[in-house]
Amino acid sequence: MLAPPSALPATPVPVASAPSGTSLAFDGSTIDGGWYTDVTQLARHSGHLLNDVMSAWSSYGLALFALLMLVVWWRARRADAATMARALAVPLVVVLVYGVDMILKSVVREVRPCRSIPHSFTLESCPAPSDWAFPSNHTVIAFSAATALLLLDRKLGALAFLAAVAMGFSRIWVGAHYPHDVAAGALVGVLVALPLAAASGRAAPWVERARSGRLRPLLAAD
Repeated sequence: MLAPPSALPATPVPVASAPSGTSLAFDGSTIDGGWYTDVTQLARHSGHLLNDVMSAWSSYGLALFALLMLVVWWRARRADAATMARALAVPLVVVLVYGVDMILKSVVREVRPCRSIPHSFTLESCPAPSDWAFPSNHTVIAFSAATALLLLDRKLGALAFLAAVAMGFSRIWVGAHYPHDVAAGALVGVLVALPLAAASGRAAPWVERARSGRLRPLLAAD
């Protein structure tokens, strides 16, 4: 159980520069540092239960998207080969989008707000100086998964998008990201995942062939 806000005083965090041997990192506090501070101050003055829920969701909420992936795969066993191909591609799409996110992180090199803004209040330990903030990894993963799921099932996709919005907001609430980190994560997740997920149906011929082999129990419901 995470410590309550009263046990997490906002101690000064030195303004960070890039690790030794690298160029100066980007300070995103001038973009929306005020909004970040407003949200984290709400967290400071909120009850223990709300903060525990937000922290738990921020840390473990991505498990819901993994569960939804399993659900669409299971349902796709009774669907056509193109649907199964898209269902199988969801985790691959997320991995590919995550790779794009990591490239962006290494290019922008934005210092975490808990290191750029003195006296920041956070519900999580401030990440290492080399753990860049832009875009938000959790948000990218959540929105890329939601996008791929939406193309398979509108109801599950809508649920996934609501969960993705909650994930993004929780990352600001716990003090890990600026709002623009989350907004960028959502855009990257949707814009990169959409064409990848749409194209994944082209793998239907491979799925059809696999359904006649040893993998049939995983790909079709007899």
